[in-house]
Amino acid sequence: MTMSLKLLVNKQDHKIVYAEVHKDFVDFLFYILTLPIGAITKLFAKEPLSGSLGYLYKSINNLKWIYILPNKTKDIALNPKSSIDVPCQDLLMIPTELPPIDTTLYRCNRGCGYVTDVLKVICPGCSNVMSKELIYTPKQTVKATVGEVGFVKGVVTYMVMDDLTVKPMSTISSITLLNKLSIKDICVLEEKEVQFGTEEGLKLLKASLVCKNVLTCTFLDTKDQVEII
Repeated sequence: MTMSLKLLVNKQDHKIVYAEVHKDFVDFLFYILTLPIGAITKLFAKEPLSGSLGYLYKSINNLKWIYILPNKTKDIALNPKSSIDVPCQDLLMIPTELPPIDTTLYRCNRGCGYVTDVLKVICPGCSNVMSKELIYTPKQTVKATVGEVGFVKGVVTYMVMDDLTVKPMSTISSITLLNKLSIKDICVLEEKEVQFGTEEGLKLLKASLVCKNVLTCTFLDTKDQVEII
């Protein structure tokens, strides 16, 4: 999966002013906020993040199974799944935590909101037996009935700033931003269209954890221009 983005680049400062994007890219930005920290760390296992998370991840991975509780697995921390399912999720290839289609789910008769795949366990909310069978609907069926998926509406064009601030696209917003950045000569501006895929997604995710000028670090060669958070 790839997306097309339009970048407004300040050639003089070699920085991205903003990106003109559609729903799919904004959905991706929303999506990365929902990722478990273990999933993010795993994505950069070969190229560790700044800080100590990489060392923590490796140490848990190397910890012998005899130290793990019998009802737990290291995969809970090492291979966590996303809690939601959105189209742009395929960009980072992190699986979603959804029950398999052949799983039978149960709840208590009081409808406390707890669900289990084990028949007749005790409900944490009311201590009644959880034996009322629920009907699981595969996600393909859900997508066919709920309409638009993701986070934001697709009828709007959005502008994403270099620091990932998201706003609806408008002429007034563009002019206000140029004035804020003291850009008076539009000749220094250049429009650039780029493709955003898995490689760019990983670069953006990593940059968003360590710097402010995320788009610039993702799409331009700016080794000496990283603005540290």
